[in-house]
Formats: sequence, structure tokens, C-alpha cells
Amino acid sequence: MKLISSRDNALYKELKHLAGSSQARRKAGRTLLDGVHLCQTYLSLRGAPPQCVVSESALRNAEVAELIAQCEARQVHCITMPDALYAALSQVEHGVGILFVIETPERAVTQALSASAVLLDNLQDPGNVGSILRSAAAAGIGQVYCSAGTAFCWSPKVLRAAMGAHFVLDIYEGVDLAALVSDSAIAVLATSGYAEQRLYDVDLRQPVGWLLGHEGQGVADDLLALATHRVVIPHLGQVESLNVAACAAVCFFEQVRQNQV
Repeated sequence: MKLISSRDNALYKELKHLAGSSQARRKAGRTLLDGVHLCQTYLSLRGAPPQCVVSESALRNAEVAELIAQCEARQVHCITMPDALYAALSQVEHGVGILFVIETPERAVTQALSASAVLLDNLQDPGNVGSILRSAAAAGIGQVYCSAGTAFCWSPKVLRAAMGAHFVLDIYEGVDLAALVSDSAIAVLATSGYAEQRLYDVDLRQPVGWLLGHEGQGVADDLLALATHRVVIPHLGQVESLNVAACAAVCFFEQVRQNQV
């Protein structure tokens, strides 16, 4: 295991740049998985990461020691550093002190929608995006398509909110959603607080594409016009609408419910 003890170390500077800049992560095609759960999930579902980074105090943690042992058995480049240096890399308050550096997959859309999928139109909040990914994975949905204006799915905040869902999903970013919806081989349902058709009145016993929009503005008008159905989730309380992540979970699991009846 390599020890880094100086802030002037070239590798440390590179890691710090990745930790602090979304632009750097996109350019490098790499990101950081922070914490035991994400690292365990990655090892289990995707295999060995290119690098493992741990704080000196974390070396005494049993779960971290097990992860390091698995990494070293797979010849992963393992690095340790003083807690003060590690703290500048981590965005997790009171975290255990382990992170993986991983490659972020780049996927191009090559075929029309034919299986249930999620389409995210300009969602801004990383927590919402991560929660939607987590709900999609839990509902058995396999593909997520994001417009260019949607929060970067491989940012640390989205990764933490998704709790490992990334590793069972095919995620496409920078997608032309209008073209995807136009060419879709399945029905596309757009959520809208102004729709007249209730979610619960739509037959969801076949694959559908779920089109979800910006937290404040909703799905863009041009995409709403292209959708097969525009649906609303009825609610009784005196609130204008549901949070988009809550809306997504209701939609996904209404589809699950209908397919289990």
C-alpha cells in the first residue's frame, strides 16, 4: 500500500481535483465512491476499482480492512494518507474513511425504447436524481436516460443518494429526449400536475417510459406534446404537487403493483 503524506504529491492533487470539480470528473471520465456501502456494492456488482484510497485511522476499521484485503487480492492500487489529507477528498461528514476511484461509463443510445425506462428532463437536484435512480432499480427498471440539463449522475451527491443503484442500471447522459420519445417502441408517460388522466387509470402491465421533469417547471412543453399519456397523481392535501422523486416512486411502484395483481 502506497503512503501519501504531502499535499504537493501529484496523485493527491489529482484526487483533490476530482473530489472538488464536476467538470474535472466529466473530463477525466472518473469519479469517487465514498464510504463502505458504496465500495462494498461496487466490488460485489462491478468488480475491482482502479484505485482504493483510505485514511490512516480507517485502517483500524474491520469493514475497511476486509475491503482492502479484497482489493489487494485483485491487485488494486491501494493508497493511504493522514486523516487531514483524506478529509479534503471526502464529502461525507463523519465518514469511515475509504473511497474508490472508478471509471464512469459512457453509453450511446443505439436503439429505440423497448423496455421500461426512466427519462429525466432537466432535473437539477442531485438528491432527487439519486433517489429516482434508487427507486427505479428497486422497481426493476433497467435504463435511465438523462437530458443534457440533468444533474451529472456520477457526482458524489447523486451516488450517495442512489445507494448503489448505479451498478444495476444502464445510465445514458446528454440524451436527446425528444428523439428518444419520438422513436419509442413503447408508451411514454409524462407526469404533470395539470394532466386530466389519473396515473391509476392507465394500464401499466406492459413496458412504459416514465418521463419526469424539472423540479419547478416540470416536463418541457415539447416533450409533453410527444408523450403517449400525460398523467397526474391525485392527492388530498392542500399542497400544489409532490416532490419529483416521490412522484417517481409512486409511478414506478404502481407499475409494480399492477404487474403483480
